Amino acid sequence: MMAVTMAVRVRTGKQRAPAPWRMPRPLLLLAAAAVAAAASEQQVPLVLWSSDRNLWAPAADTHEGHITSDMQLSTYLDPALELGPRNVLLFLQDKLSIEDFTAYGGVFGNKQDSAFSNLENALDLAPSSLVLPAVDWYAVSSLTSYLQEKLGASPLHVDLATLRELKLNASFPALLLIRLPYTASSGLMAPREVLTGNDEVIGQVLSTLKSEDIPYTAALTAVRPSRVTRDIAMVTGGLGRQLLQKQAALPVTHPPVSYNDTAPRILFWAQTFSVEYRGHLEDLTSRTFQSQELNLTGSFWNNSLAGLSLTYNGLFDATVTFKFILENRLYPVSARYWFTMERLEIHSNGSIITFNASQVTGPSIYSFHCEYVSSNSNMGNLLVPRTKPSLWQVTLQDFQIQAFNVTGKQFSYASDCASFFSPGIWMGLLTSLFMLFIFTYGLHMILSLKTMDRFDDHKGPTIALTQIV
Repeated sequence: MMAVTMAVRVRTGKQRAPAPWRMPRPLLLLAAAAVAAAASEQQVPLVLWSSDRNLWAPAADTHEGHITSDMQLSTYLDPALELGPRNVLLFLQDKLSIEDFTAYGGVFGNKQDSAFSNLENALDLAPSSLVLPAVDWYAVSSLTSYLQEKLGASPLHVDLATLRELKLNASFPALLLIRLPYTASSGLMAPREVLTGNDEVIGQVLSTLKSEDIPYTAALTAVRPSRVTRDIAMVTGGLGRQLLQKQAALPVTHPPVSYNDTAPRILFWAQTFSVEYRGHLEDLTSRTFQSQELNLTGSFWNNSLAGLSLTYNGLFDATVTFKFILENRLYPVSARYWFTMERLEIHSNGSIITFNASQVTGPSIYSFHCEYVSSNSNMGNLLVPRTKPSLWQVTLQDFQIQAFNVTGKQFSYASDCASFFSPGIWMGLLTSLFMLFIFTYGLHMILSLKTMDRFDDHKGPTIALTQIV
């Protein structure tokens, strides 16, 4: 494979189609960067192409391993938004990394097995294209808002059916957002099939625009990296695999609970869901996430308020309902919407037990995740009972919820409850301060030493030192 000499690659003008066995250079650069760049946990790739010519000038940053910041990304996007077509397509995948192009892009001689055939063809035929193998996650997270501000048009979530019904006009700006899923399965074929399906969606969308002769600028990126390094080792025949190496056992996963009306509105997931009442403990995990007959009666959703209702029959010899109430508000200081889980209600035998959960909060475009959401003080105490002492105890391990801006049945990027100053950081800081104090005290003692200015001469009279009282 050719060495990586550019982190950003620009191509303008028409070129001859590559040989059938070759991969287009933009994706080849992505694949080569995947092999060269091992630390890509906070970066995602961004692929841009347009039906207009000469939208991007050659980039100045040509060194290997360059990470595109938000300021640099705006300099690349501004020419396309100001001089290019006013119809912008944003293909947003939940997870994608440059390693995906190495694992599934046909770069190891298996061209016929490439999962990006339509994307490769689009880049090869596009008059202008731009490939950024590593873009800072913060820059991508604000990409939709940036495009909306530049175009003066709100993002429109579309699929193939709605796209065919839209009447796009070249003179009026339009921002079309197409969400593409990605599977978290550890199997090799499952991600390939999903990526192939996503590539087919891209091909069908571009075919629809081409049939209507609509100029456009398209972008493909992701919310977060997919981290498929283990799959790459399997594709390359076990490169980097150590002798007698065993794969770590993955925890048992289950699909999230989804409340739908016309579309998925609320997503809820936890590794374990346990409830304790009067000292009796019940595990509701299987009844919640693995049951086809989960009762969601009483759930509701609108743009400002949402409620997820879970009803269980025969729980502690009664019918018990758990209601998660979430509210969405606009905060003028940050000029963005934030959601808060106002409370958790437990309805049982005509009584209502309420837990405050105001610490479960985050931006509305994100989901919320926490290792423990519990009323137990040893597990963070994020659920605070309004009436103490409480006969109920609720514990949710590896909790995640999203009630606003849900697209499909995949969580958005998670706002985590973990604070920056963890116990380990505090211990390190305190130890460092203690060592600094010892060093300062020792240095002060050394600087306080004074040289003797009087000495005893054994040939002369004895020195008499007058005692000072």
